[in-house]
Amino acid sequence: MPIGIFLYEIDQSFGPNVLADYYITNDKPTTEILKDFSEKHVKKDLADASFRDEKFRYYSSIIEGKGIKKNTFLGFMLRLEEDIVSLKSIFEKIEERVITNFSQDKKKLQSTLKDILTSILSLMEKLKEPKIIKETINEKTKKLLDEGKLQEARELIELIDKKKIPEKLSQEVKLAEDALKESLYKKSSKSYLKAASLADQVRETEMALFLRKKGDRVSAIPDIIKTREALSKAILKALEELQDLEFKAYEDTLPLIDKNIKLSNSLEDNESIDLFEKLYKSCYNASRRSIDLNKLNKEIKDITKKL
Repeated sequence: MPIGIFLYEIDQSFGPNVLADYYITNDKPTTEILKDFSEKHVKKDLADASFRDEKFRYYSSIIEGKGIKKNTFLGFMLRLEEDIVSLKSIFEKIEERVITNFSQDKKKLQSTLKDILTSILSLMEKLKEPKIIKETINEKTKKLLDEGKLQEARELIELIDKKKIPEKLSQEVKLAEDALKESLYKKSSKSYLKAASLADQVRETEMALFLRKKGDRVSAIPDIIKTREALSKAILKALEELQDLEFKAYEDTLPLIDKNIKLSNSLEDNESIDLFEKLYKSCYNASRRSIDLNKLNKEIKDITKKL
């Protein structure tokens, strides 16, 4: 989940300018990171952009709404292990809340970002804390009772007291994470999807969507690994074949081609002369570049030894 939110605008002349931000750590995006986003959003015209350094991941997307200037963006700071794809639905919900509560008052905007981040973190804590899930369902139950929806309220109470949904959901998430750590992808995905189904039962739609995306992503990991391994083998094979080439051969052929041209001259074979003169020119250019190619070839060999 996000550990920081920052709202900023990009001025064509002066670059990025932070309007408001809130973080639960002492770290925040550097000027270099904001400049990188500026390059991607404005110069490359990307609506979404991401960045990664040694400590964190960052995600930024354009945000539009009433009272919001053009070229305003909402950014998120995440821990390295976070998966941006799985969090897209959460980002979209946050964007909606920022647009709805947007203010030109910097203090109000700062407070909005703080409230959003705190509430989202609380939401995700529900995944591992049955007590928090119970409290959330109790709040929903009270609201249903106030609205006179007695049957729906009874159903939620039953989910807590009899079916123990909060405990089951929490347990499935823990099982999914443990299985993922052991590379048991099928088992992990199954638990994530089961947890999503349980979240649906207690009407936690955002949580369910997040868990479902997580389960789908985990189930795809074996195929991704297999594809990546196949690509790596293909790359290494291609590089090995290139490394067997003797670039010096171009230089060694020059005297032979020259001799062939002389012989063709003696035979007055103009067609062959033209062809061999073109070949001589190409081999001569190749031999001049062979020094650089050999240097690059050595660098490639050194890198592939580490793969």
